[in-house]
Order: sequence, then structure tokens, then C-alpha cells
Amino acid sequence: MKVQPTERQHAFAARARQFAAEHVAPRAAAIDEQGAFPRDLIAQAGTLGLMGVTLPEAWGGAGEDDVAYVLALEAVAHASATVAVILSVNNSLVAETLLRHGTDAQRDQWLRRLARGEAIGAFALSEEQAGSDAANQQTTATADGVGYRLRGSKVWVANAEAADVAIVFAATRPDLRARGISAFLLPMDAPGLVRRNRTDSLGVRGLGCMDLRLDDVFVDASQLIGQPGQGFGIAMEALDGGRVAIAAQALGVGEAALQEALGYAKRRVAFGQPIAQYQAIQFMLADMATGLEAARMLTWQAATTRARGLRGTLEASMAKLAASEAAHAAADRAMQILASEGYRRGSTVERLFRDVRATEIYQGTSEVQRMIIADAVLG
Repeated sequence: MKVQPTERQHAFAARARQFAAEHVAPRAAAIDEQGAFPRDLIAQAGTLGLMGVTLPEAWGGAGEDDVAYVLALEAVAHASATVAVILSVNNSLVAETLLRHGTDAQRDQWLRRLARGEAIGAFALSEEQAGSDAANQQTTATADGVGYRLRGSKVWVANAEAADVAIVFAATRPDLRARGISAFLLPMDAPGLVRRNRTDSLGVRGLGCMDLRLDDVFVDASQLIGQPGQGFGIAMEALDGGRVAIAAQALGVGEAALQEALGYAKRRVAFGQPIAQYQAIQFMLADMATGLEAARMLTWQAATTRARGLRGTLEASMAKLAASEAAHAAADRAMQILASEGYRRGSTVERLFRDVRATEIYQGTSEVQRMIIADAVLG
């Protein structure tokens, strides 16, 4: 498949790149150091269409396609992985899920606000015992004749600190595992919903990750997304899009690491010449550039598949696996090239090194991606 972005796609990405360079990059180190959710930047991103990139304009979105989306996310992630992930959760996991599976009333209530950055969405799937094994939901939703009562806990809920609404997954038929999970649209001010701070994370700080406790939280039947028992399928479909977005985020971080390494290699002099003149450094730079470019082609292919209206589970897993591991390798080699200059606390490469590691873990570990890929190729 030949993939080449169009002028329109490049133009949207250029606007995202300008926003990232002028507003996000100057704040990236502070966001990381302080671990503070950048509400003002997210609101500004909403005015540029970055909170609802692929949503139709009728629903307040930018009306762009998935290729424009990944180009824009890579540009933002080049400046700040944190801001890119906040955008990807709102776009891929919440807004697109509502567009595909929400009722007209649910979309009317939330979609335009989410797309414009007037509201922020969260996606509450993970639990202490339900990470890679997402079907092992311990949170329950018990029908009470009018709606449901949610009881349980969610962990590592990105955007939760600032979120106005969350898509929450719970077992309506625990005995059926995946076939007994349902999805609910839950306002974050619902009585009985308690947000709890998480232990600080290594990287992607400022993401607003919190745990949620659901103590007999009532949700009306009208807040059910799809039909009872369809929640697991809805979650997996959302994660397909989310994985393409994480691939783009990883590429942005990896490209930033490559640029740091290139700049340092050209100006650092050792034994009478810039270290860029030494083959050992050149080979590391060559491997970084090649790995990232190969992963970028897979990411563009996955985005193109989705833009054609296909789900693209295999393509999404390949893109996430390749991009996250190529970006991790790029950050690692950048650290080696900069040596003590990169290893010091507070350097850009040190931040990139911490941020990129998460891309091999969240929204499906690399091992989960390999399982999905193996299942597809084995037929």
C-alpha cells in the first residue's frame, strides 16, 4: 500500500506543529517537573480542532481523517508526550466511541463540548486485576429497574483529574466475562464517584491519572452505551484507534530524541572533531532514523486503513508495536550519544527517555500486541 499524505493532511499537521512549537514546547519541561494537568493548553487545543480531529464538523469536530490525526499527534508529541496523550484519550477513546456507539441524546449532550475542548473525557477500563486481561472486570453494574448501580474501582484513568465525563466499563453479567461487560457514560460529578490520587509515575507526568472508586453510583438506563453485554467489543474497538494514536505519540517522542542526538553529535567535539564524524555515532543515528521511518510507514498504513472505514486491528497492533519499540530504541541511543549530558536530571533526553517507556505499556503492552499479531498471521 502506497501512503502519501495529502496537502490537506499536511496543512492540518502544520497547524498542530505551530501550536506545539509556540505553546506546548515552552511548557513541556514544567509540565513534567510539576506533574500538573495543562488545562489551558488543552482548552487552546480544542479551539484548533485537536480535541475532535476526526469528528464531523456537524458535531463540532475538525472533519479531518485518521492520517491527519496521526500527523498532528506526532507533531504535538514531539513537544510533549503528555499533551499528546491527553488529546489521544479524548479523541480516540471517548469522542470517537460516542460518535460510533452513542445515542443521539448522548452525542447531543457531550460530543460538541468534547470536540471543542469545553469538556474533557476519560476512559475507565483498567482495574488492578484487569489490565492486559481486560475481560476480568471486577466492577459490577447491577440493574435496579430504572438504571444500574456501579460498584468497584478503576485504576490509571488518564485525564481523570480534569475530566467532565468518563466511559466506564462494568460487568452486568460477571459469569459471562467478555460477553457480560457493558459500557456506561458517566458524568464525573455523579454521587458516589470518588477520585483518588495515584502514586507518581516515571514519565508522561501531568496526565491527570487518578484511580476511581465507584460506591453504589447510579446511572440511568439512558447512559448505557450500546446494548448490555456489548461493552467489551466497544472497548476493543476504541483501543484499536487508541493504539494508532499511541504509535503517533511514540514517533513524536522518538523523533525528538533523534533531533537531540543529531544536534549534540554535530557540536560535541572529542579527539579533535565532532563526534558525528565517528562511525560508531553515525551507525547509531542511522539505526534511529531507519527504525522510526519504518514505524512511521506502518502508522500511516494503519491510519489509512481506518480512514477507509475499516477497523484495522492488525495494522494498529503492528504500528503500536513497531513505533513504541523504535522510539524506545531511539531514546536509548540518544541517551548514549549525549552520555552524561543526557543522563542528568532535567535534560530533554532524560524526559524523553522516561516518557517513551510508557508507550510499550499502556493501551496494550508490546506482549499483547504480539499476541494479536500472531493470532492474525496464524489465521
